[in-house]
Amino acid sequence: MRWFGPEDPVSLQDIRQAGCTEVVSALHQIPVGEVWSTAAIMERKDLIESSGLSWKVVESLPVHEDIKRRSGDFALYIANYQKSLRHLARCGIEVITYNFMPILDWVRTEPAYRLPNGGKALYFEKLAFIAFDLFLLKRPAAELDYTPTLIAQATTYFAGLTTKEKEALYANVLLGLPGSDEAFTAEQVLAALQTYKSIDADRLRKHLVAFLGEVAPVAEECGLKLAIHPDDPPFPVLGLARIVSTASDLQYIIETVPLKANGICFCTGSLSVRKENELVSMIEYLGDRIHFLHLRNTKSDAFGNFYEADHLAGDVDMVAIVRALVKLAERTGQDLPMRPDHGHQLLDDLHKKTYPGYSAIGRLKGLGELRGVWMGVGGG
Repeated sequence: MRWFGPEDPVSLQDIRQAGCTEVVSALHQIPVGEVWSTAAIMERKDLIESSGLSWKVVESLPVHEDIKRRSGDFALYIANYQKSLRHLARCGIEVITYNFMPILDWVRTEPAYRLPNGGKALYFEKLAFIAFDLFLLKRPAAELDYTPTLIAQATTYFAGLTTKEKEALYANVLLGLPGSDEAFTAEQVLAALQTYKSIDADRLRKHLVAFLGEVAPVAEECGLKLAIHPDDPPFPVLGLARIVSTASDLQYIIETVPLKANGICFCTGSLSVRKENELVSMIEYLGDRIHFLHLRNTKSDAFGNFYEADHLAGDVDMVAIVRALVKLAERTGQDLPMRPDHGHQLLDDLHKKTYPGYSAIGRLKGLGELRGVWMGVGGG
């Protein structure tokens, strides 16, 4: 399971009781772009190991916005990233997860969507997001990204919200990054969006390839594996390009930078929102370039809304996915690290404050289901 560090309300003891042997973690207290020292890494590693768990996967070593824009102090931040990679390898870390999404990490309109059974899940509602963009954020020229029909529907939707509901929508979309309690402000987002005004998908893709050309050789030299996380959601938001959303995007990344260290964090939840993504065939093609797995499920409708479903009950055929992964492990001889992702808020956790999607009981339920499927299809 993912553990956000000593401030995480889900303790290492909770995680161990869930049946996990390892955690994925990160040094969220270090500002983005600064070097992760060996001392800081070992302090976290010693803490984890003292609880009877191990730490081999970092999630995430964040990429500074200057690197994504290829502007400002990007050369310094790349040098710092290389140093952090060397320090992590020296401390016995094996896999480094990261993403290349501009400004925002994952985006949802409701982090506590009420399910029929009373549990809560993460939810993305298309009209709510358009209404946020047009009427709360008030992004300049936002109307150019939507059809007149969608604008009319979002206008009606927004008019039907109470003041309290508008405030909640504003806060939900501008939630901070996982591991942080600090939310974005509209002013911060609008200012950041201006810095990406001239960066389309082609240019952002070139910046990603340049970054990988500078860090993947270091990872290869150190015996590390880099795992890029798909865009979440896997389509443009707020006018920002998305370049890790489709099978062709992933194919481009691994073929353009063919070092084995350059690989994928295969997130079934993010990728499943795009219906053209055929996940089983993607697993077969990507093969040993899959370095880390996020197993989660989503349920989408034809309009573009989606929520985090039960791990075995969404649009993803999780049994087929796990069967393909077992075959991959047999073929490559690799023991792929994986974790359940974005569990529902259930039972006693409904009365606790946890990071959205990262309460204990819902992830324990998902872990148990996934382990059962893994054993059932012959994963051992």
